[in-house]
Amino acid sequence: MQYKTLGKSGLLVSELCLGAMTFGKEVNEEDSINMVHRFLDKGGNFIDTADVYVGGESEKIVGKAIKERRSEVVLATKVRMRVGPHPNDFGYSRRRIMEGIDQSLKRLNTDYIDLYQLHVWDHLTPIEETIRTLDDLVSSGKVRYIGCSNFLAWQMMKALSYSDFQNMVRFISIQPQYSLINREMDREILPLCKEENVGIIPWAPIGGGFLTGKYRKGESPNSGRLSNGVGESSWENRANEKNFAILEAVQEIAHSLDKTPAQVALRWLLQKEEITSPIFGASSLEQFEENIGSIGWELTAEQWNQLDEISKLPSEYPTRFLEKFKR
Repeated sequence: MQYKTLGKSGLLVSELCLGAMTFGKEVNEEDSINMVHRFLDKGGNFIDTADVYVGGESEKIVGKAIKERRSEVVLATKVRMRVGPHPNDFGYSRRRIMEGIDQSLKRLNTDYIDLYQLHVWDHLTPIEETIRTLDDLVSSGKVRYIGCSNFLAWQMMKALSYSDFQNMVRFISIQPQYSLINREMDREILPLCKEENVGIIPWAPIGGGFLTGKYRKGESPNSGRLSNGVGESSWENRANEKNFAILEAVQEIAHSLDKTPAQVALRWLLQKEEITSPIFGASSLEQFEENIGSIGWELTAEQWNQLDEISKLPSEYPTRFLEKFKR
């Protein structure tokens, strides 16, 4: 397992991050704990969850899994989504964040979070209030670093600017959807992260399962995540001509290397300069072993470039216009 610094920090994280969204739902508690221990035994140290995953059960299971190995783990969780029926049970108000961190700490059975992330932008709460609260959490020792997830470029830049202007804690990472079939972040988020030295820890690195190769063109799935997914994870959103062309290229390279399509899709991300640590999940121990099999080998430059070329975004304004002014 290789390690990278997370953004503008000295924090070292493993090249793969274990996502715990399936814990307590697709994966029972015993297998989830076993999965965490296997990950740590293989050199992984980065685990991601959220207060809203499976109604808090994911955090509880992670807490049990790392109880005797807390010092080995870079533990990440999130706040923002609705966790109860009352008016202040969601968002980034000072009250919600203060309550949220204590609830997460209790479920995770720890006294600090390594990386506390804002799950989605909150249009109600001023970012100034949110950053000041997060700064207090870092000062108190309950949180070591902060990050964000699913932010637009202007939202992240507004937060970073306020942090810098006020000499407060700043985001060291962002967690966006990013894969061979979801490269929208190439437009502004990736260049911004490179400029501001913000780490990128992508979720859905194999396209919500689309890049595993188990789905076929013209056949609606009757099982798996895409069979009942909505929004980003819906079959309608994934099943288009370009994505199937990308999948075909992934499968061809996988066959030539005696690897699985999922391993090739993850490997492409692992070799992408801007990416810090893709977040992979698993619905079984077998799937876990397959996904972690993406480390320890490399795509050739030709193979990597083939995937990069077929999956890249079309040339668009203003990027297309500004290219001519590069020095």
